[in-house]
Amino acid sequence: MPVRSMKLSGERFEITARDTVFPELLRAIPKPPTRLYGIGDPAALKAGLAVVGARRATPYGRGAAKRFAAMAAARGIVVVSGGARGCDAVAHEAALAAGSPTVAFLGGGCDQVYPAENAGLFQRIVDGGGAVVSERPWDFPPQPYTFRERNRLIAGMTRATLIVEAGLPSGTFSTADEALAAGREVWVVPGSITSENSRGANRLLYQGALPIVDDDAFADALFTTYGCLKEPVDGAERRDGGREGTPRSREEEMLAALRAEPLGMEALRALAKEHGPAEGDNLTWLMVWLTRAQRDGLIAQYPDGRYGPRVCAAERRGR
Repeated sequence: MPVRSMKLSGERFEITARDTVFPELLRAIPKPPTRLYGIGDPAALKAGLAVVGARRATPYGRGAAKRFAAMAAARGIVVVSGGARGCDAVAHEAALAAGSPTVAFLGGGCDQVYPAENAGLFQRIVDGGGAVVSERPWDFPPQPYTFRERNRLIAGMTRATLIVEAGLPSGTFSTADEALAAGREVWVVPGSITSENSRGANRLLYQGALPIVDDDAFADALFTTYGCLKEPVDGAERRDGGREGTPRSREEEMLAALRAEPLGMEALRALAKEHGPAEGDNLTWLMVWLTRAQRDGLIAQYPDGRYGPRVCAAERRGR
């Protein structure tokens, strides 16, 4: 596995299970680590929330990781993840943006950061009061098996693990297994039944994981597990911009569909027909709406030809 050796700046620590600062939650997992090597603040190693998902994340998965990691961080919960490409990195970034410490567990030693392109993210985690941690010695190179073993630390360091996107098989799915083995909760964001990236997530729901279907469901779960109070929300306003009890317009239906997952022209034409008048040129209306929505910055066309939320498209091109 190619990796670039680099050293992050910041305070370094080595703690063992005999030390008082060693995380209590990690003492209770089936295979507790004997030693942890870290850079940053060991005080960040407290009961947090794991937010994990696919490396090759879709805009839907990245959006869910950002949304829920930010909500948890805003309530003072440490977001824990693996620093990988995709959903993991987005979760760390969301926590940092909220001004909250976040913890990244690595597969290799802390002087063998992987993936190398996330070195800047790891440094920001340290600078933001969080920690980059491994059970491997400083220069231990990451190996395929070390990531699976690392997943038990991500799950073990938290009271709950939130799966925002996972295929079958996948490292994300294995993190859920580790959480269950440690007696921790597993929460899952449902995905499309036709998406390969959501097969693992939906299978976990079928097996009894807690579904996180919207912001309120997530806030309820945080309150139950962490004792976090809900943020005040104006009940008269829906988060999609409409009001309770008011039917959404055709334009709102299209935007809601694209926020759920990117869609190609065939699916968009079917939606335009479904939510449009019985008579009328739906294709012409669709092309005009797509042009206006892109002009207004609501949506963007992805490199594969599909359309989706503009912010996710920008993030996707930037990776």
